[in-house]
Amino acid sequence: MINGKKVVIVMPAYNAEKTLEQTYSEIPRDIVDDVILVDDHSSDNTSEKAKALGIEHVIRHEENKGYGGNQKTCYLKALEINADIVIMVHPDYQYTPLLIPSMAYLIANEVYEVVLGSRILGKGALKGGMPMYKYIANRFLTLAQNILIGQKLSEYHTGYRAFSRKVIESIAFEKNSDDFVFDNQMLSQIFYAGFEIAEITCPTKYFEEASSINFLRSTQYGFGVLGTSFIHFLQRIGLGDFDIYKK
Repeated sequence: MINGKKVVIVMPAYNAEKTLEQTYSEIPRDIVDDVILVDDHSSDNTSEKAKALGIEHVIRHEENKGYGGNQKTCYLKALEINADIVIMVHPDYQYTPLLIPSMAYLIANEVYEVVLGSRILGKGALKGGMPMYKYIANRFLTLAQNILIGQKLSEYHTGYRAFSRKVIESIAFEKNSDDFVFDNQMLSQIFYAGFEIAEITCPTKYFEEASSINFLRSTQYGFGVLGTSFIHFLQRIGLGDFDIYKK
């Protein structure tokens, strides 16, 4: 705990057997109370590996529910076990868990309710091997999103995120997509609900075992992101009444 607040790590996993142990070994268990891993019907031994490592809560989906569907299970379980601070860490070791204390303390000390690990602040993205087309797309989408949403984040596409319990309980995340655009819908909901978001510099790694989506899925994701941002724009100027903003 930090300041009497329970810290829970959630790990949305899919075929993460090869990288899970390295990721888990860097989680600072002196401040982290529980770890939840949700295996989205992997074809490898992700669940068995998680149990062997001693992860407290291992949930396996009997069918693949998608990246967003996986996160929904993660957050519902975190609320069920009374988490006060929830930090999402991908088990593919693309983001180092060594930043968990920095993110958790910002929330525990009530400085911010949401903290993102940004690959764009500094030179973490390209230095870590982000493909150039993804970097350019990230910059274009983030610019468009900042204009439409009326904010100023360095990026909306990081998978390294920390939330207070209050934030998760305040938004209708269960109404979001089960696909990759879930992440952006969640940030849109958070901003619309009036919360501020902090960012810290985060190094990243791109390698064969790190999860990534192909060019076609990336393109579909990009259109989904723009659609989410346009919906947010209509909602905030009073020309929309969209269900995802209704708790």
